[in-house]
Amino acid sequence: MATPLIQFLDQLAAQRGQYQYRLPSRPDAGQFIDQLMRLLFPVTQDCQSAAANVGETYQRLNSQLLCLLRPLQPNLDTLPEAVALRFFDALPGIHADLLLDARAIAENDPAAISLEEVIAVYPGFYAIAVYRIAHVLLQADVPLLPRMLTEYAHGQTGIDIHPGAQIGPSFFIDHGTGVVIGETTIIGENVRVYQGVTLGATHVAKTLAQKKRHPTIEDNVIIYANATILGGHTVVGHDSVIGGNVWLTESVEPYSLVYHQSKIEVRSILQ
Repeated sequence: MATPLIQFLDQLAAQRGQYQYRLPSRPDAGQFIDQLMRLLFPVTQDCQSAAANVGETYQRLNSQLLCLLRPLQPNLDTLPEAVALRFFDALPGIHADLLLDARAIAENDPAAISLEEVIAVYPGFYAIAVYRIAHVLLQADVPLLPRMLTEYAHGQTGIDIHPGAQIGPSFFIDHGTGVVIGETTIIGENVRVYQGVTLGATHVAKTLAQKKRHPTIEDNVIIYANATILGGHTVVGHDSVIGGNVWLTESVEPYSLVYHQSKIEVRSILQ
């Protein structure tokens, strides 16, 4: 007679064939991202060894990406090798965009000492970098892995950017903790976002999955801490400033100043 444990193990074995997708491991995905960042921006060095030859590093990363893609092969429209080739062909463009992002942070944050500091330690830059890498894989119709990569960055930084979002160059996230950028968000050029900002949806029904649910932020907009902007029809016009703690569910014209007005009283506890 089978014990409850044996029955449970048999149940797990039977479930293996029922899953629609097989995925790579999260540690492997994180290792790929971190090694790719070291290739793109060799401003840090492992304490145990000197940086590897660039060509050798590329070959290792290519092998790692193929390993990540292999479990997903039944769900790919093409071979993993073709996906990897397309990804690495896009790498110069990713690098160029990320340099613009890093410079935007270095030039706009008074606390930033250098470009190298931004690249090495700023969580906002790291989250943007992983998003741009994942976005290219999503454009290559790779399922699930792009989200796995951005969720890895989410865990490292507290910044949640869906790989499906469309984000223009020179993007700046300051501090960053608690920032949420939804799947159908569109962000223009030279946009600055502070901690706690949510670019989200007003409705989360599954039937809206293929609809634009998240806002559009035009060029040169600044969104200060803890502002919440919701809705697929909400457009923040270019060169606008959205103040801290604003709750916005309707469009605003270019050059708008939107702020939350609150009353604060200060009095002595001795009165």
